[in-house]
Amino acid sequence: MRADSLDPQLATVIADIEAEGVPEWHELSVDAARRVEDEVFSGGDAPAMALVRNLAFDGPHGEVPVRVYRPELEGAHTDGQPARTLVYFHGGGWTLGTLDSIDGVCRRLADRADAVVVSVDYRLAPEHPFPVAADEAAAAVEWVAENAGAFGADPDRLGVAGTSAGGNLAAVACLHAREFDGPDIAGQFLIYPITDARTDSSSYRENADGPLLTRADMQWFIDRYLRSPVDAANPFVSPLRADDLSSLPPATVVTAGFDPLREDGTRYAERLSDAGVSVEHRHYPAMAHGFLSLTDRVDTAEEAMVDLAADVRDRL
Repeated sequence: MRADSLDPQLATVIADIEAEGVPEWHELSVDAARRVEDEVFSGGDAPAMALVRNLAFDGPHGEVPVRVYRPELEGAHTDGQPARTLVYFHGGGWTLGTLDSIDGVCRRLADRADAVVVSVDYRLAPEHPFPVAADEAAAAVEWVAENAGAFGADPDRLGVAGTSAGGNLAAVACLHAREFDGPDIAGQFLIYPITDARTDSSSYRENADGPLLTRADMQWFIDRYLRSPVDAANPFVSPLRADDLSSLPPATVVTAGFDPLREDGTRYAERLSDAGVSVEHRHYPAMAHGFLSLTDRVDTAEEAMVDLAADVRDRL
C-alpha cells in the first residue's frame, strides 16, 4: 500500500477523462491516438498574447513549423530590452502532439515567465523515427538563437523546455549543443521527461497501470520511435545513459509521484547534480503524468506552473 495518495482534484479530472470511454494509448491506432490527444488537450482558456505567429524554418529533414508566443511583457522588458527566450517541445511519446495540443501550456508559461516561447512542431514517429525528432530539436534551438531578435527575444538568455518526450528532446538538444559547439543554452526545464528507453524502474512498476500514462503506453511509444533496440543505448535517445553529463546548462526537473517516468526525472536530476550541474528538482508526490496541462482544474498544477515560471525567470 502506498503511503501517499492522489490529489483529490486530479482524481476528479482523471475520473472525468475515464468516463469518456477512451482506451489507453497502446490500444489505439496511431491516427486515432493523435486525434484523441488533440481533442483532450487542445483548446480551453489561456492568456492572450501580444503576438502569436506561425512560422517555419528549413530543418535537416525539411520544413519545421514553429509557433512564436510573445506576451505583454512586464517590468524591465517594457523599456525595449529583449525578452528571455524559451524553445518548447511538446510531449506525446514522439508519436502524438501538435502545436495546438501544447498551446495552453505555452501561453501560460510565456505569460508567467515574461518570456518569448517558441513551440516546435517536430516530425513524429513512426513515420519519422529516431533520429529525426532529435535532429529537428537541435536545429530548432540553433534557428531560434540566430533569429530571436526578429521577434523581440534575447538569444543570450536562451532556454529549452518540454514535457515528457518533449523533455527528452530538450535534454537531448542540450547534449547536442555541448557536443557539437551549438548555441549557449542558459537553462533546461525538463517536465516529467523521458530520459531512458528502459521501462524497468521502480516508478514503472508502481505506476504500471497509470493513471493517464501506463507502462504499456510507454513501451508502445518507444517501439515506434526507435529504429531498432540498439537505438535505446544512444544518449540522444536515453540521455540518462550518457557517459558524461558535465558542462550542461542549469536545470529544473519536474516529476510526479504517480508517474511511470518519475524515476527517469529523479535519476537524471541526480546525475546532473553529481556532474556539477546546478539542478532544481521539483517533485509533486500527489500528481500524475501530464498534470501541468491541468492548471485550470488542479490547484497544485497551477502552483507548479508558477514555480516553473519563477525558475525560468531566475535562470534566464
